Amino acid sequence: MTAYDCIIVGAGSVGVPTALAMGKEGLKTLVLDSAPSVGCGDNKHAIGGIRATHSHKGKIWVCQRSIEIFSKWEEKFGDDIEWIQGGYSFVAYNDSDEKLLKDNVQLQKRYGLNIDYHEAEKIKELIPGINGDGLLGGTFSPEDGNASPLLAINAFYRQARNFGVLFKFKEEVIGVRINKKQIVSIKTLKETFQTQCIINAAGAHARDIAQMVGSVVPVTPDSHEAGITEPVKRFFTPMIVDIRPSEGSKNYYFYQNREGKIIFCLTPHPPIVGTDRRETSVFLPQIAKRMINLLPRLKNIKVRRTWRGLYPMTPDGCPIVGPINEINGYINAVGMCGQGYMIGPGVGEVLARLVAEKCTLKDQEILEEFSLYRDFAEEEKLK
Repeated sequence: MTAYDCIIVGAGSVGVPTALAMGKEGLKTLVLDSAPSVGCGDNKHAIGGIRATHSHKGKIWVCQRSIEIFSKWEEKFGDDIEWIQGGYSFVAYNDSDEKLLKDNVQLQKRYGLNIDYHEAEKIKELIPGINGDGLLGGTFSPEDGNASPLLAINAFYRQARNFGVLFKFKEEVIGVRINKKQIVSIKTLKETFQTQCIINAAGAHARDIAQMVGSVVPVTPDSHEAGITEPVKRFFTPMIVDIRPSEGSKNYYFYQNREGKIIFCLTPHPPIVGTDRRETSVFLPQIAKRMINLLPRLKNIKVRRTWRGLYPMTPDGCPIVGPINEINGYINAVGMCGQGYMIGPGVGEVLARLVAEKCTLKDQEILEEFSLYRDFAEEEKLK
């Protein structure tokens, strides 16, 4: 039986870039997934936004590294992943949102983010045609951006294979063997693989893998809908985020990709808990009304399609990443709260250094913040 330094369960937004980082470290790595290829879970439902403008230190740091990876990918490897460094803009139309954004900017700057709060006139310049009635201002973080989830995950996959990582698809994991609190092997419906290190990157199915080693992770999937329009000439650059709640929704956000298509998503409130990925008839009228009110120039653009994906949520909106106390060799990379695409590359490098026993002091701070054993009391403000 072949022995691996590490086996990753899940070939999605987190598992694939983590595999690449493992390969770069020279670790003999295997990735298992029950699907027929990479990105068949909720990676294909990601809308492509990549930001470091969070309110928790760990997420800021790993996403800063992710942005560096995405932005330099084509130069380094030659793959066009449709990266655009268009920035993010969170807009404010009331006093409470303005205060929240201004307070967050101070924290974000403290952790090295390039971000500022701007008054209404500057936001109007950044987003031509935005509704100026009641607009107080907003933040702009120019280094954030977007890329194609489909192109990116396949680019990561090809490079991971170039670094010697083995992928096995249509391999449903059914059990983990443990001997004296040490991971020994992992079993699928087809065969058994020997390893002393398993990384759970199973997304919405994280609980199932954790239960195989007797662990419980507070990860509960809920569903979000998104959509895409026909392509039109580019007329705005940033991802626009409106955090005002409305009936049935907490916030919404949208941007124009390199092809000129508008991609949009809404956060339901209350959350729609479960694993149902069927799109609804409610979503499009709900978000279209809000988007057109914010940016009236959108009103004549045709919507091509909508879809629904899962956000594996944690109680505080932060991922659960790192080892557990009870079993040696089991590592979580779960609960990405719908942000696995933007978090994955940065987290993957932290995990690779963890497995290779090369953790930096910064890595240790990140892992402490993402620990399964935190109190989950402080909910992220911009999750």
